[in-house]
Amino acid sequence: MTQKNISNPRFRFLHFLFMALLMCLGGVALATEAEERQTAHQRLADLLEDDATRTVLIEQLRRLGEDEAASALADEPTAATFAGRIAGVSQSVARAVSDETGAAFDSLGASLTRILDADPVELGWALGEFAVLVAVTLAVFWLAGKVVGSGYAALDRYAGRVARSVVLMWARRLIAVTGAAALDVAVIAFAWISGYGIALFVLGAPGEINLQESLFLNAFLVVEAVRMVLRAVLARRGEHMRLLPVSAEEKAYWYIWSSRMVFFLGYGLMLLVPLINRFLTPELGRAVAILIMLFALLKGAVITLQNRKRGREALDRLAQRMQTSFARVSIGFGARIWHVVLIAYLSAILGTAILYPEQALPFMVGATLQTLIAVVVGIALAALLSQVILRRIQLNDDLRTRFPLLEARLNAYVPTALKIARFVILALVVAFIVDAWTPFDLGAWMASDAGAHMIGRVFSVAVIIVLALTVWLLVASWIEFRLNPLAGDGEPNPRARTLLTIFRNAVAIALVVVTVMVVLAEIGLNIAPLLAGAGVLGLAIGFGAQKLVQDVITGVFIQLENAINVGDVVTAAGTTGVVERMTIRSLGLRDLSGTYHLLPFSSVATVSNYSREFGFHVGEYGVAYREDTDEVIVHLRAAFAELLENPDLRGQILSDELEVHGVTALADSSVNVRVRIK
Repeated sequence: MTQKNISNPRFRFLHFLFMALLMCLGGVALATEAEERQTAHQRLADLLEDDATRTVLIEQLRRLGEDEAASALADEPTAATFAGRIAGVSQSVARAVSDETGAAFDSLGASLTRILDADPVELGWALGEFAVLVAVTLAVFWLAGKVVGSGYAALDRYAGRVARSVVLMWARRLIAVTGAAALDVAVIAFAWISGYGIALFVLGAPGEINLQESLFLNAFLVVEAVRMVLRAVLARRGEHMRLLPVSAEEKAYWYIWSSRMVFFLGYGLMLLVPLINRFLTPELGRAVAILIMLFALLKGAVITLQNRKRGREALDRLAQRMQTSFARVSIGFGARIWHVVLIAYLSAILGTAILYPEQALPFMVGATLQTLIAVVVGIALAALLSQVILRRIQLNDDLRTRFPLLEARLNAYVPTALKIARFVILALVVAFIVDAWTPFDLGAWMASDAGAHMIGRVFSVAVIIVLALTVWLLVASWIEFRLNPLAGDGEPNPRARTLLTIFRNAVAIALVVVTVMVVLAEIGLNIAPLLAGAGVLGLAIGFGAQKLVQDVITGVFIQLENAINVGDVVTAAGTTGVVERMTIRSLGLRDLSGTYHLLPFSSVATVSNYSREFGFHVGEYGVAYREDTDEVIVHLRAAFAELLENPDLRGQILSDELEVHGVTALADSSVNVRVRIK
């Protein structure tokens, strides 16, 4: 069994005596044979005549035998070794119980003799004073509790007020629970101080307190403090102050049994056993302590088995409410073995208390309290974070109009942030539990150079990631603002949309690469070989994908020179059509027949854009040789005037003057007259 801060001074003392015995025997061997035999026999006889030394020697020999058996089992298979260890522990416990029982029976006669030899008057007077102290202390405690009962009721009503939010409800509940605990502390302290005053100034000699009275007051303080915690957890001061989702019947059941167990163990181990050790014999007190713990173990096992099904159903309901699959599976598995774990834990407490009475029991109690506190605080923090973080972030109407995707983007970070927070809480809880049950010292590790360095690195990595996410959020929001037709300068042109989209993709890639590099450097990895490898890889890719590089570079310059925008009618690479899509590498055109063409920018040597600024309609009309060309021009001007009067076409004509180029060609059967409209 792994134990933290558990030393065994008894074993070291036995080892010292045994080595001293061997040294004595070795020194005698230097004498003559007769002197050696006489001295050895004399020393051995002296050692065996001393009861304490003989007992120590026997125990040391038994330990040596156990060590030899353990070393023999070390060469056996794993199953045999484990079985041997279990058997060894069982034998140690059984032998310890047997020794304690024998010592208790041996000292029982002496204890009875001491009781019979005591002065009946003095004994009766001491018992009477002790009974008065107990009665007065408990009566003051009961009366003080009745006096502050209205305070508990007021706090319960305060916790039961209708709250506008879940956070406010829990805040009121915690305030009420804290206030009730403060009243409990005041009541306990008042009763304890009253008992101490009675013991000091009323009972016995003034200014003095007997051992039994001091033991009772200390046991009363500890027992009532533990019961105060039980009342706070199980909401015994008011239904609205409950911290756990448990019904009133369940809370009453568990409070009654746990309170009884606290009474039994507290007054038994802290009052009865010390009194027996002081006024009778330590052997008898040790046996009584084992009986008390054995009875508590058996009662706890019975209660656990009686509530096995109820506990499993409660844990299954809790697992169904969990949001993560890990939590559901873990709690579901725990629901099936919780009773076995609890009984094994109680048995371990009893076994260690028997084998290591002075060191192990305080260790087990301290480790248990630290584990319970860590688990309860972790669950409370996780529940509080779930209530706070899962609330959706809501922006005002103005920000929602300017940045329509910002609210959704912020809320998209919430589940990830909640998972990270839960993981951090789980890691801290596990760290505190490991600190409680193993030799690992969390505080010393955090104070050491390695711990401080590790915590600093984790904090730095977290800050880097948060900064990267913040930069991405700002850049994405700014691009969204520029692309939003309801904000800024209105509807962006196709070139702006294309460039901003390319810029957003470039920023995303750059942020990811830089963040990964900085994080790797922060955790201690040498990124120089990685950068060199990336350079070589980039060079190889550049040589192997020259066409792709040419596509990208040409596309960047076409975008920067504003040669093509989405929606323009262009001729590129011998294809004429409307630009439907542009990326950093290619151009998408749809021609007159509806065919979609994907053209890499490396194939675009010349771009003819028909939608840039303005265009001309060039009309060339052929008339017969017999017609008057001047009259033809007059009719063309009249037609242009009618065209200007058409409201559907007037907005597309930029100039009110018809450009007449006159006769441009004498064809075989016509005279060609050319005009141009802007």
